[in-house]
Amino acid sequence: MIILDTETVDLPTPAGAMRTHLFRPAAPGKYPGLMLYSEIFQVTGPIRRTAAMLAGHGFVVVVPEVYHEFEPPGTVLTYTDAGSARGNELKIAKPLASYDADARACIDFLSGYEQCTGKLGSVGMCLGGHLAFRAALEPQIRAAACLYPTDLHKRGLGLGMNDDTLARCGEISGELLMIFGRQDPHVPAEGRAMIYQALSAAGRSFEWHEFNAAHAFIRDEGHRYNPELARLCHGMMADHFRRLLA
Repeated sequence: MIILDTETVDLPTPAGAMRTHLFRPAAPGKYPGLMLYSEIFQVTGPIRRTAAMLAGHGFVVVVPEVYHEFEPPGTVLTYTDAGSARGNELKIAKPLASYDADARACIDFLSGYEQCTGKLGSVGMCLGGHLAFRAALEPQIRAAACLYPTDLHKRGLGLGMNDDTLARCGEISGELLMIFGRQDPHVPAEGRAMIYQALSAAGRSFEWHEFNAAHAFIRDEGHRYNPELARLCHGMMADHFRRLLA
């Protein structure tokens, strides 16, 4: 059994301190680092359990609060219509440059963290899947796992809703693990095809998996949860990062 330590740290960003949740093995040693990006609801119970799962496989995991400019530290939005509305409002109120500054703050922290080897990856679901993909534009990110990354195909991230994430995919140097639900209305078939074609045209290294599942099927709360597929995807993520960051 892996015993974990957890704590919070406030990382400096141009927009102010960013509350960040840290999960790591308690055993002495150095471990690869992962940036885990949440859904629009911030650091909920399912996100914390995903972070603990990854840390239990031998990683130092940081989970930033993506809306730190707008909400008090520790804010968790609920899985309700009101929580969704607030999360979607903030998703397009935050400047794209602030998302990028947050990624660099996490990279700088992990690169200098005494229990981290300096080999880094990014992972996320929904909004977080897009942010994990965008973080992979940074050369320090050797591997990324992007689960049903929303708005990637329609350039809908950030203030102005005109991001350049997919257009810049040729800058990604790490290997991508791309996971989708075929019944996910947020990333429909034409959107998935657009992402696949962009990565192929850019000659990027990636794995591609589509399952018969709805949006947020890995989240262990709510009626869309698919525990068998979640178990499979957790194993795929752990294998992906162990292979590329060990």
